[in-house]
Amino acid sequence: MSLAYRMTGTVADAEDIVQETYTRWYRLSEQEREAIAVPAAWLTRVASRVALDVLKSARVRREQQVGQWIPEPVPADLFLDTVPSGSIAEGIQDPLDRVTLDDAVSTALLMVLESMTPAERVAFVLHDVFGTPFVEIAELVGRSPEATRQLAASARRHVREKRTTVVAPERHDEVVRAFHSATRGGDIRLLMETLAPGVELRADGGGVVRVAPNVVAGADRVARFLLGVLQKEPELVFEERRTADGLGYALTLAGKLFGVVSFHIESEGITDIWLVLDPRKLGTWLSPSGA
Repeated sequence: MSLAYRMTGTVADAEDIVQETYTRWYRLSEQEREAIAVPAAWLTRVASRVALDVLKSARVRREQQVGQWIPEPVPADLFLDTVPSGSIAEGIQDPLDRVTLDDAVSTALLMVLESMTPAERVAFVLHDVFGTPFVEIAELVGRSPEATRQLAASARRHVREKRTTVVAPERHDEVVRAFHSATRGGDIRLLMETLAPGVELRADGGGVVRVAPNVVAGADRVARFLLGVLQKEPELVFEERRTADGLGYALTLAGKLFGVVSFHIESEGITDIWLVLDPRKLGTWLSPSGA
């Protein structure tokens, strides 16, 4: 699930990949399964192959969706300790070339992965996060090991170009709570103090829930948009949750989960606000770990 989620950015697609992978495993005869020396490696290869197909079809679906598409937010501990120790990622010396394990399921990184080709994404996730050798990845993507190495390098450049300085967790929490206080208090001046000048808000209703179809950009526009939402929904409750992006909020109405909001924060304030209202992307927040 951890591997498939990083490949696709949604839990539903990840579950489909895992199900198909194990279906193929149990279709093997007992003798065929016994002949596989390292079942985990076999399962990883098959899951990655399935993910390639899913990514190609998912891209078409996402391009056809009305409004913004945002990777599914997940609780901070959902995939804790799922990256194998001794991975290639741990051995990369250049900090610019190493995606920290804490960042490996952040919305910011998943948004970058979404901009890659399916082959780049598979090569990057398998090599830089899970430590799979290029010779094995090459077989999956139908390229030579050297060409596969170039795929991962290209993907890493995407990450480097989008990489920004993230504030310390304590500062992240402080800014998020100040944002919440200003939002609930209706103070546009205090709210704008928590926002970076170029802040962008994206909302994903999945074509099911009506939301702003375009990116809302700029501190003034974002602040007015948020206060306008709360004027329309004064009963909206913000409940603190630990997301893969740090402290965020589960939004509830009349005790029912309505959405999840997470943030990216840099030295000048909140630079990105991700508001997910698509009910199909809220499943993990209904479980004990997300509730």
